[in-house]
Amino acid sequence: MARVRLTAARVKGFRCPADKPQAFLWDADQPGLALRATPAGRPAYVFQGRYQGSTVRVTIGSPDAWSIPDAQAKARALQREIDEGRDPRGVKAEALAASRQKAALEESHTVTVQKAWDAYLADRSPHWKARTLADHHKMTVRAGTPHARLKDKVREAGPLAELMSLRLVDLTPEAVQEWAKQEAKDRPARVRLALRLLKAFVRWAAEEPAYKGIADATAASSKKAREAAGNPRLKNDCLQREQLAAWFQHVRTIPNPVIAAYLQCLLLTGARREELAGLRWEDVNLQWKGMSLAEKVGHDPREVPVTPYVESLIAGLPRRNEWVFPSLRQLSGDEKNAERRARYHATKGQKPPPLTVVENSASGRISDPSIAHRRACAAAGLEGLTLQGLRRSFASLCEWLDIPGGISAQIQGHRPQGVREQNYIRRPLDLLRLHHTRIEAWILEQASVPVPAPLATNTPKVVANR
Repeated sequence: MARVRLTAARVKGFRCPADKPQAFLWDADQPGLALRATPAGRPAYVFQGRYQGSTVRVTIGSPDAWSIPDAQAKARALQREIDEGRDPRGVKAEALAASRQKAALEESHTVTVQKAWDAYLADRSPHWKARTLADHHKMTVRAGTPHARLKDKVREAGPLAELMSLRLVDLTPEAVQEWAKQEAKDRPARVRLALRLLKAFVRWAAEEPAYKGIADATAASSKKAREAAGNPRLKNDCLQREQLAAWFQHVRTIPNPVIAAYLQCLLLTGARREELAGLRWEDVNLQWKGMSLAEKVGHDPREVPVTPYVESLIAGLPRRNEWVFPSLRQLSGDEKNAERRARYHATKGQKPPPLTVVENSASGRISDPSIAHRRACAAAGLEGLTLQGLRRSFASLCEWLDIPGGISAQIQGHRPQGVREQNYIRRPLDLLRLHHTRIEAWILEQASVPVPAPLATNTPKVVANR
């Protein structure tokens, strides 16, 4: 190999002959250093040496980026690595791998909780029921998101929405503790559920290769976070037998006939508030005295008897859209503001303003009957009774009649308890109706509400939209 002293002019003018695949300009001052050129490519400094009996060649770089002295210094460094028993190619590969790992780590530190949460849902949702997936979505919904059911309303931020903008590496036990302390002031029950979902998420992220090292598996497991969310309190709101008359008296006088009927049906069926509010006309069969209630997201509907008084309430409702309990009321001003004004007048010893209802051509179902229910309960001296308390009342009042526990549980949609209930007992709708009618008759008797005569027709009243 002919060697020459490398100069700027020689380096700049060096070209590869067209009839050769490559050409070298070897340096006379630094053994192993050469300028390599190809017909189509740009020249580059290379180092060539012998490692364990084999020829080793390493590219140093372009002459535009490396000066001749720098290239000679790099060649000496590569020769020292060979003299020390190291392969320069392996050293370079390790350096590149370390550089890529460092870049990947820096990039991973910019991953937000939201990005990892979306990956978590995509990975785990095939193993979940629809209700579980819906809970995860509700936890992170952004404030102002349009309501899926109530078209004129928007959603408030989910409990975990505040954490979604954090970097995953910043989701520490301290951050979760502070979040739980703030959120639990207004909605402790939702925070307890959010903590359980968050705990499963960070444990998943800590085991994922993409997030390993930046996700703290203990972020949602601290004792302080659990204490901030508090313990669930046992609910005891329930109608007693002697309170039925007062409750029915004030509920039946609610100006909105749909809400009045809905609340009475809620007590007499023991149903969940949302499954009864979501009842459609196509789910009601007044001919065979039954209706289908969809328990939860992803669950099959269950058949519930239509008892005589419930039948009279349903048959008397206006049929304005697909919902059995449509949204008929339209208040002067926001309904919640109307309730605040009523409380304000009560503190002044003044009579609360009337709840004015204007019927309209509703396009949705009943939305929030709890406001009218609270007013009726306040007038009846039953403050604190919730809509869930009506469901609890049905189960408790059944005890007066020695109704088999499995009967009332099946009517309410509770899971069968015990091997016999789960695997052997299958009660038809007629058997449920036999006991359910007896339960309803007893409740109405205690409330001094007359039991209606059988309906002459089973056709619901149809009211044209305005």
